[in-house]
Amino acid sequence: MHESASVGEGTTLGYFTVVEADVTIGAGCEIGSNVVIHRGTVIGDHVRIDDNTVIGKLPMKAALSATTDGSTVPPAVIADESLIGACVIIYAGCELGRRVLVADLASIRENVTIGEYTIVGRGVTVENYCKVGRRCKLESECYITAYSELADRVFVAPGVVTSNDNYIGRTEERFKHFKGVTVERGGRIAAGSVILPGKTIGADAVVGAGSVVTHDAPARRVVVGSPAEELRDVPEDQLLENQGWDD
Repeated sequence: MHESASVGEGTTLGYFTVVEADVTIGAGCEIGSNVVIHRGTVIGDHVRIDDNTVIGKLPMKAALSATTDGSTVPPAVIADESLIGACVIIYAGCELGRRVLVADLASIRENVTIGEYTIVGRGVTVENYCKVGRRCKLESECYITAYSELADRVFVAPGVVTSNDNYIGRTEERFKHFKGVTVERGGRIAAGSVILPGKTIGADAVVGAGSVVTHDAPARRVVVGSPAEELRDVPEDQLLENQGWDD
């Protein structure tokens, strides 16, 4: 532990954990073994971080990277009562809200914000420059491409793939159209679906399992198929406004 690091009362650290300079860890935290917490990271109170996890990792810029600009990013911030699983990598420039859960083997890149109470499932990847809202569920092994925005109460099922490059990495023209996906409040995407670059899933819309979304999905409509087509309205009892949830 670096001498400039600050650790709150009642916090425990496992074996072979490294805490770098200017790190702040709140009270009552449980930090596992072989955890690395990089310089300047801020961790709130009552946060649990399991074994072999890395917090505040610096970004890597490949020579031909289209989404990593190599600029300096601020330290990672993890708010109170969050749970971080084993073998997770959270980059510098990432900010997690209160009571976020990040499951084992997940990866969250730089310049990402994740709202309170959101669940990031096992093996999920959230690429850079993404914004994820409050009370979302990103289920196991889904992939959120760079420059995407997910509003509050969004559900993304296992195995969903999003994309941001219609040119698949060729020609300079692609940089004029480079864009992630947008999922508006309460949008739901079922297992194994693919969302193409720049597409919007409207508020309370549902994408059926295995669909390929090539056009925007209208609010409150169910879309299914490859390519996805409108099927019907989302049932009234399934709409967010009828759940009685307190946001």
